[in-house]
Amino acid sequence: MKYGYARVSTTDQKLANQIELLKLAGAEKIFQEKFTGTTTERPEFQKLLRVLKTGDTLIVTKLDRFARNTREALAIIQELFKENVKVNILNMGLIDNTPTGQLVFTIFSAFAQFERDMIVTRTQEGKVYAKQHDPLFREGRPKTYSEEQIRFAYELRKQGMTYKMIERKTGISKRTQQRRFKLVKNNIF
Repeated sequence: MKYGYARVSTTDQKLANQIELLKLAGAEKIFQEKFTGTTTERPEFQKLLRVLKTGDTLIVTKLDRFARNTREALAIIQELFKENVKVNILNMGLIDNTPTGQLVFTIFSAFAQFERDMIVTRTQEGKVYAKQHDPLFREGRPKTYSEEQIRFAYELRKQGMTYKMIERKTGISKRTQQRRFKLVKNNIF
């Protein structure tokens, strides 16, 4: 049996492209989840590993969907090879339990981890540079609602409107209101 595994790192990302590629590669059953690769908590991947049997093939679109780092990738692949499970990483090819297959996989895993590490390093360097050279630089996602909009919603709340009523009037979700109103109360704005 051919099993596919699709994973994206955030809930905003879409799995559709990976799923389509896995189906084109012959995956008969596809396990999918939205979890960052840096976490060990990947319940669907763990389910998949328990399902795989001798002669099965695991298909993933890219190496970084498969494991967080070289060490983990090598450990997983060794366990799969012990069970005679083949691994088809679509952007690398079929990896089997031969000396050549293991060498190729080890080299590609090391390069994938190197690439991830370089991205993290460049991102951190970029933030340091921006903090030093841009007085307006702020980490994190920009606020959707301005201070003025939040203060208006806060005034509506003080006048007795419910969160739901404020949400209908302003478009600001209940959760955002609660979080941002705490900042207003504590004069952190």
